[in-house]
Amino acid sequence: MSCNTLFLFCTSYKLIVLNGSLIASKTLIWGPGLETNIVLPARFFFIQTVDSTGRNFTTSPGEKTFEVKITSPTDPYARIWIQILDRNDGSFLVRYRMYASYTDLHIQILLKDKLVAKSPYVLKGAVYHESCDCPEPSGALWEKNMHCPASFSQIESDLSVFPSVDPDHNTHEILKRFGKRHSLCHYTIKNNQVYIKTHGEHVGFRIFMDAFLLSLTRKVKLPDIEFFVNLGDWPLEKRQASEKPSPIFSWCGSNDTQDIVMPTYDLTESVLETMGRVSLDMMSVQGHTGSVWEQKISKAFWRGRDSRKERLELVKLARANPDMLDAALTNFFFFKHDESLYGPLVKHVSFFDFFKYKYQINVDGTVAAYRLPYLLAGDSVVFKHDSIYYEHFYKQLQPWVHYIPFKADLSDLLEKIQWARDHDEEAKRIALAGQQFARTHLMGNSIFCYYFKLFQKYAELQVTEPKVRDGMELVEQPKDELFPCYCARKKVRDEL
Repeated sequence: MSCNTLFLFCTSYKLIVLNGSLIASKTLIWGPGLETNIVLPARFFFIQTVDSTGRNFTTSPGEKTFEVKITSPTDPYARIWIQILDRNDGSFLVRYRMYASYTDLHIQILLKDKLVAKSPYVLKGAVYHESCDCPEPSGALWEKNMHCPASFSQIESDLSVFPSVDPDHNTHEILKRFGKRHSLCHYTIKNNQVYIKTHGEHVGFRIFMDAFLLSLTRKVKLPDIEFFVNLGDWPLEKRQASEKPSPIFSWCGSNDTQDIVMPTYDLTESVLETMGRVSLDMMSVQGHTGSVWEQKISKAFWRGRDSRKERLELVKLARANPDMLDAALTNFFFFKHDESLYGPLVKHVSFFDFFKYKYQINVDGTVAAYRLPYLLAGDSVVFKHDSIYYEHFYKQLQPWVHYIPFKADLSDLLEKIQWARDHDEEAKRIALAGQQFARTHLMGNSIFCYYFKLFQKYAELQVTEPKVRDGMELVEQPKDELFPCYCARKKVRDEL
């Protein structure tokens, strides 16, 4: 059965064996997509190919090596879309999106018609799909099932400035300080229902937060919580020790502000819409990393819009050094009067084609460049702009381990590119370390864990009861009349 389009659903993704030295019994299979209680928009697991001597393959044995079948004995017409992504390092990522819930899901991985490792894997009991409103009543059990880490350093840092949180006080203080000049969402989650009131003119980005809160509350019962989300690019609460800061949730942080940082709306949406309406996500990148390292072009690459002066300077630097750097603008908005100096514009390039080049430039836009997770997930080495802005995971990154740093004014960028050329093996190691970081910390399960832990820890600081305020409206769960699900979870006491 062919599975080439978004609109074609299948329960078998059949591929042809190209390499005869693989050993089915030695092949390694692991990942959250093999566990019943890890509910994600797109579930996934990994295959590591192993040869007859027991050694892992480090290069691709061929894109069409394995066959994967996912079936349910209770439904011969299971609506499950499967994709196998060759990661070009001897491993494969298998992802699948369920469009209904099933019982006792059977996953078969075959090599030359032989079952691989411990296949078939059976997900016993009710296996819920993304649209199924069936939250786990116990937050502690959900965290255990998801294998969430005990803590996140960014959450601990962000919340350390708030010895307590008073929802009654914040309702008045935050709106007085920020409500007239900025776009905010005021959320209350009560009895696992999401309520909202928007403030400001530009509130369209609420769709990203609404969608994620609805997805999370379908999976786990959240504590009652009340909070404000900043919908703008720039974080709001300045670092002024003399004042009591207001807790504002933002998608980006900076060294001169103290907003509470969440995963960006871009990364959040890509998690929800994987195998949906987005083409760029943390899984798809892993299957489109281009040529192997030795065949990549030894040049730095960048494309983007004119959202920061340094981006214009990057284009200027590339024109003076075309043998080292290929950088060009795809859109003018902020500096239209400079188009004659830094144009002409070039056509958009597929993000996956970035990885034809060994060196990827990550330079700030209006705030942090939200492409960094996807750049890290490729197998090129990332050159990261020294910046005051940060995303939720930056504290875990180390310069010269996961990326190559360069100065904010770009003054040492050419020097760093030349270093990478002169130290090819070291640059490759940094690229692989960055890639492994992305694979470990920035996948969908990690994003759900981060949000839950953030809300859990924030709720513990509340000293007054979260309330559904006047003017708030219920954000309703979407109806799935075609494939409704029956929630079989026991209503046990939440341990939080």
